[in-house]
Amino acid sequence: MISGRKALLVAPILLLSIGAAGAVAQDDEEELFPILSSGIGSALYGERRAPIEYSTTVAGPLVALDPVARLLGGVLEPGPLGSSARLTLGPSTFVFGTESSVVSEGERLFYLRQPALRGAVGLRVPVELLEESYGRLEGFEFRWRDAESVLEISRRAPRELAVSLESVNLQGVTTLVFRFSSRPHYEVERSGDTVAVRFTGDRLRFDAGRSDPRGALVREVTVESDAIRIRLAPNVVAKDYLLADPFRLVFDVYQGSSAAPVSPAPRVPRRTEGLTTIVIDPGHGGEDTGATGPDGSLEKNLTLILARTLKRQLQTRLPVKVVLTRDSDVEMPLDTRAALANQHKADLFISLHLNSSVAAGAKGAETYFLSLEASDERAARSAETENRPASSSRAEGDPLWDLELILWDLAQNHHLAESQRIAALIQEELNLTLELRNRGVKQAPFRVLMGAAMPAVLVELGFLTNREEEKRLNDPEYRVRLADTLVRAVSRYRASLVGDDEVAAAGAGR
Repeated sequence: MISGRKALLVAPILLLSIGAAGAVAQDDEEELFPILSSGIGSALYGERRAPIEYSTTVAGPLVALDPVARLLGGVLEPGPLGSSARLTLGPSTFVFGTESSVVSEGERLFYLRQPALRGAVGLRVPVELLEESYGRLEGFEFRWRDAESVLEISRRAPRELAVSLESVNLQGVTTLVFRFSSRPHYEVERSGDTVAVRFTGDRLRFDAGRSDPRGALVREVTVESDAIRIRLAPNVVAKDYLLADPFRLVFDVYQGSSAAPVSPAPRVPRRTEGLTTIVIDPGHGGEDTGATGPDGSLEKNLTLILARTLKRQLQTRLPVKVVLTRDSDVEMPLDTRAALANQHKADLFISLHLNSSVAAGAKGAETYFLSLEASDERAARSAETENRPASSSRAEGDPLWDLELILWDLAQNHHLAESQRIAALIQEELNLTLELRNRGVKQAPFRVLMGAAMPAVLVELGFLTNREEEKRLNDPEYRVRLADTLVRAVSRYRASLVGDDEVAAAGAGR
């Protein structure tokens, strides 16, 4: 089950994004997505049929969620004033509303092509929300037959899912991480000393992991075609939770007692209200020069200049303390950079970099937050390049590195939603203000972000290997504009944390 603490992490973010522009009138919403037709159609599931409200807009069909929930199950709870709702399917809860296309599922955020609409009874939602919830979790398929105004619902054919297991033993806790090729539909059952995870509609294929989970706490783990069974030692507790992108089911196994277990992941300091301390990391340094421009500019020098400018602008325009991980041309291990942020109890960690490409015409900015798996091939190559310096305490391929990576991913997951939010704000400001080519918000396994016990992002501010962008990055006036853009993004993020529009206005400097 997703813990209440984790669910609450994302819900305020969603509500802030919904409320950022105030109470948006339904008429304004319909102007953005003009309604082409509305009426009463049918939801058809096997022999069962139910009337269903629908609307079609330029962005696609929307259907009433209430009759779908009655047909397929799940708990649907309307929010205040009928402008939002919560849909709970097993361990997952989806939160969505009429004034935002953002949907939260635990700590995962995703975007719809259009927001929900108010109907006569409840909300009408895009069919893609049904696919992301009932489809992905419970194996249903949906097809909207426009000519007949029918929502056709069917069961997806059984899938074969690959599942692998990694285990970590640390500080009296064994952490079992089951990774799946696709998100399964499952239930967790407990009986005596056995925890069983039962799967419906899917068949499992076990790919053995690199570590043996058996020990003082875990006696045996077996993977069958339709279930995973964990046999525990006497008086041992197994607490489960989810991680997304890729989907993982995690069990923390520890000796049962009245005391709370020691967390295997690095300790996450309690966040103070708002944002008071920011750590800026100028990428590379010393012998690690980073990218080199056609005219000889070095990434390590430009990121340091940009970091100093950003620090000055942030401290001038916001009541924050700013710390640089390096303030001179020195080489610094990747692990040390995030460790400094942790030591300063930072509320935000931003690592500044400049991109490189064998294609001379490559240009634009992109912003990353942490994931064990890259969002695309280009993101994977970027992470590989940035992780290459041999100044880390351990190298990839080392079994200890693999264990550390799992632990840090679990720790950073606590801040996944906030990391994604600040990444989106930074990318939006870069796109709008500087008219840079939008290369998007992405995820990748950047080593420099893995130790950060706070929201953390890595920003590629341009392609140093592009002669035009190299020239711009060497222009002091342009660098000030670039720093100003980042300050605006941080100001908007800080305002969302404290709920103060004046903070955003003070930092915007527009």
